[in-house]
Amino acid sequence: MISIIISSANKLQLKQITENINTTIGVPYEIIAIYNSKGERGICAVYNQGATEAKYDILCFMHEDINIKTNNWGLILVNIFKNNPDVGLVGVAGGDYKTIAPSGWNPTGIKAAHINLLQGFKYNKKEAFHYYENPGAQSLAQVSCVDGVWFCSSKKIAEDIRFDEENFTGFHVYDLDFSFAVGLKHNIAVTFEILIEHFSEGNYDSGWMLETIKLHKKWNKHFPINLKPISNKESLRAEKETFKFFIDQLILFKLPVSIAYEGLYLNNRMLKFNPKLFFKLHSTIIKKYLKH
Repeated sequence: MISIIISSANKLQLKQITENINTTIGVPYEIIAIYNSKGERGICAVYNQGATEAKYDILCFMHEDINIKTNNWGLILVNIFKNNPDVGLVGVAGGDYKTIAPSGWNPTGIKAAHINLLQGFKYNKKEAFHYYENPGAQSLAQVSCVDGVWFCSSKKIAEDIRFDEENFTGFHVYDLDFSFAVGLKHNIAVTFEILIEHFSEGNYDSGWMLETIKLHKKWNKHFPINLKPISNKESLRAEKETFKFFIDQLILFKLPVSIAYEGLYLNNRMLKFNPKLFFKLHSTIIKKYLKH
C-alpha cells in the first residue's frame, strides 16, 4: 500500500526508523532507502528516483531522524487519501498563509502554523517539546505548503509533477516547491492523527537563503496564498515582519544587500500588493544594512 522513500545519510538512523516503521505502520509497505551520505545528490533527484522505483500507490517521503509514535499510521494515511480525493499531499506541519516576502512554510507576524510534532533539537541546546498548533481543532487542515520532515502523496502525482531537480540541487526548499506545484491542482493538508518525533530542528544558513530567493523567483506570481479569512492589517503585518526577519538573516550570514533588494523586487509583487509597505521595506533594508 505504501512506498516509503528516504534519502539516507546515517546507517544507524536508517536501521532505527526501519524498525520503527515495521512495528507501527500496520499495512503492507516497502522502504526505498537511497544512500546519499556525502550529499553528492540533491534530495529532489533522490526522491524522483524513489518515486520511479516505488511499487505502491501511496508514496511517503521522510527524514530518517524521526520516530513515528502513532500505531497503524499507514491505515490512517490510506483512509485520508480514500476519504479526501481532492487532497494530493499530506504532511504533519504546514502553513495556511504563504507570504510574498521570502520565507519558509511558517511566516513571521501571523499565526499560520498547523503542526503536530514532537520537536527535538540538534543545533541548539533546547528541551524537546510538543509543537502543536491546531486553530480549527481539525483532524485534517488545509494548508498552502508542508514541511519536508514527513509528507505523503500518490505515485501518480509524484511521477506527473516530479521534484524540480534542475533548479534545486541541494537539500533546501524541495518541500515548498513540491507543495506549490501540487497545490496548483490538488489540496494540501496537515493531519493531526499522526504524531512524529523529529530529533533535529530546521537550520537556516546562507544556502537556505539563496535557495529561498530562487524558489520565490519561480513561484512569486502565485503569492500570497491565503487559505483563511484574515484582515488586511494582519496580512500587511505578516509581510512586513517576515521580510524584516529575512533581512536579519541575510545580515547574519553576511550576504550582500543586493539579495535583500532582489527579494523585495521579485516580479514587483510587493509593490503591487501594497505600495506603502514596499517603500517602508525599502527604507528598512537601508537602515538595517547601514547599522552593519
